[in-house]
Amino acid sequence: MNKLSIVVPVYFNELNLKPLYEDIKKKIIDVIDFEYEIIMVDDGSGDHSWTVMQELAAQDEHIKTLRLSRNFGSHAAILCGLSHSTGDCAVVKAADLQEPTELILEMYQAWTQGNNVVLAIRKGREDKSFFSDLYYWITRKFALSKMPSHGFDVFLVDRKVIHVLESLDEKNSAITGQILWSGFRTAQIEYVRKEREIGHSRWTLLRK
Repeated sequence: MNKLSIVVPVYFNELNLKPLYEDIKKKIIDVIDFEYEIIMVDDGSGDHSWTVMQELAAQDEHIKTLRLSRNFGSHAAILCGLSHSTGDCAVVKAADLQEPTELILEMYQAWTQGNNVVLAIRKGREDKSFFSDLYYWITRKFALSKMPSHGFDVFLVDRKVIHVLESLDEKNSAITGQILWSGFRTAQIEYVRKEREIGHSRWTLLRK
């Protein structure tokens, strides 16, 4: 039986985590016929995210919690989660509830069709972000021409790709760029990014 890992980087998300888990439980856990694990990685949050993560882990034995010593950035937290995953494939899911959780099942289905990588591509967004659009324009023009115009934060990679990402051992590189650079068979799924209802984004152009 296939096993899916869901990796969630966490940074100041204490109010999002329980709604996120309930959403995953309703739309994924309660309907799937394969094994799963959820790996939450606290990227040096300064709130009560770690406490909430521990509460959820006590509630569901399939949840693993990891805590970085300080804030290393989302991409480092993602790689940490992927490195500790045990699934045949792993989906990275943002904790802010702005991407439809149903995307996970769509990406998993695309993986069963032979794709090593599945990207959830934003075809539009309810939350407009000048900094995000500028970052991806710069990336497309000067670094990766294959980067989708609105970028991507949610994706699936299989075990082959995870091994490559681990072997690259990059400390100051965007993991999304590494995935595009690696050249594996890739599928894309489109969605509209929703407005954020809880908390606020901590991404800035400089952090990106």
